[in-house]
Amino acid sequence: MNILHFWRAMWGIIGRELWRFVTQRERFVSALVRPLIWLFVFAAGFRAALGLAITPPYQTYILYEVYITPGLIGMIQLFNGMQSSLSMVYDREMGSMRSLLVSPLPRWFLLMSKLLAGTFVSILQVYVFLAIAWAYKIHAPWQGYFWIVPALILSGLMLGALGLLLSSFIKQLENFAGVMNFVIFPMFFLSTALYPLWKLKESSLLLYGLAKYNPFSQAVELTRFALYGQYNQNALLYTLAAFIVFITAAIIGYNPSKGMMVKKGGG
Repeated sequence: MNILHFWRAMWGIIGRELWRFVTQRERFVSALVRPLIWLFVFAAGFRAALGLAITPPYQTYILYEVYITPGLIGMIQLFNGMQSSLSMVYDREMGSMRSLLVSPLPRWFLLMSKLLAGTFVSILQVYVFLAIAWAYKIHAPWQGYFWIVPALILSGLMLGALGLLLSSFIKQLENFAGVMNFVIFPMFFLSTALYPLWKLKESSLLLYGLAKYNPFSQAVELTRFALYGQYNQNALLYTLAAFIVFITAAIIGYNPSKGMMVKKGGG
């Protein structure tokens, strides 16, 4: 094995994921339908009910749809990470990953390549969503559309690593939908995607604590600040730490001698 083998394998996995993205148009459309419904329908209804004070990174009062845009970006990456992991369950049993996982290539490298592929796809989806939001007159500083890229990469990797960790526990495709519901909806609704932390604190200290330490909240805040050209160190460190924990656990989970795959009798 040399560097060329690693390079070909990585771009083969990334290219396959991008090809799926191009050919499976329903996947692309479904990834945008959810956030666009929140943006066009729910935001219009909640605008009057949820008043927002001036909080960083915003310098003035904003409309509710402006506030939730970074949260909807996080929604795209969250659902994409879980959907990519769903395909991993299938690929591991009947697809290309079944062959790759028994190849001489290290499993950590294969998992990282899968993560990068899913992250690239989610970033493409995010920019299409931002273009639609721009047409809807939700504008950010033009520099923010470039500064957001590192935040999207890190948050995409973190959420994708969480999906991979979950997929290491799942042996049957039918069980994945239930697990997703127990992860996606609590992570999304117990976060700063739809409302700021001070709103939750007024309602319940327990909900405030759960949302504050929710990795998805930190990923959303990292994206929010980056979109407006600001640096949120706490969100960066928290998201990075969560990624390290999730990817380490996923690599262990996919280890046939140590992980969940051997404990449950799978391979």
